[in-house]
Amino acid sequence: MTGPSLEQLAQALAEPRRLQILQELLGGIPLPVGALAARLGIAPSTTTVHVARLVGAGLLDIEQQGRTRLVRIADPAVAEAVEAVLRLTGEPQVSSWAASDRRAAMRRARSCYDHLAGDLGIAVADRLVEQGLLDEDLSSAHVDVDDIGSALGLVLPVVESPRPLVRGCLDWTARRPHVAGRLGAALLEAMLAAGWVTRRSEDRALRITPVGAEHLEKLQL
Repeated sequence: MTGPSLEQLAQALAEPRRLQILQELLGGIPLPVGALAARLGIAPSTTTVHVARLVGAGLLDIEQQGRTRLVRIADPAVAEAVEAVLRLTGEPQVSSWAASDRRAAMRRARSCYDHLAGDLGIAVADRLVEQGLLDEDLSSAHVDVDDIGSALGLVLPVVESPRPLVRGCLDWTARRPHVAGRLGAALLEAMLAAGWVTRRSEDRALRITPVGAEHLEKLQL
């Protein structure tokens, strides 16, 4: 396995804007440079320079869709590392209603790369543990995906891959675990497909729809 050296990683992450770019991409959805620049409030040309540095360090990839170049996190290991760094920090100070709204939305429900996080993600994990469908350590032992789907009223599209089926991911805002791994990704994908949650365009927070709120209330989540 090859990758950047420790020195290369340190140099790539030394600029706070680059960490912010990685944080914005934790939603798991590739974004054009212009959208990243708008979220960060900096010039697209400056954003392009930062993105190139992160691509060179193996942290980001460029995906070409027609004439549009989309930026995405290189792989799940990078997302896990960024989330781990975030857990070492406090939440940013808020000085406006918009910033306060964004922080509340991020706490309530958000995507953590490709799985569900925030208070909703933690509530789902807690309920599955209470029902004996997941072990307390959120390990992949004795997991029946069909039983979990039936308990939640969702069809879970779990895909085969080398990633673990289930693992616990310590939530950045609440400091408690939510469900990650292939099952975590399937939970988020199923909730999006069922219309329980939708993505916000301005960040990686998720909106709980009226349909979703109704189902979640029935599940006591």
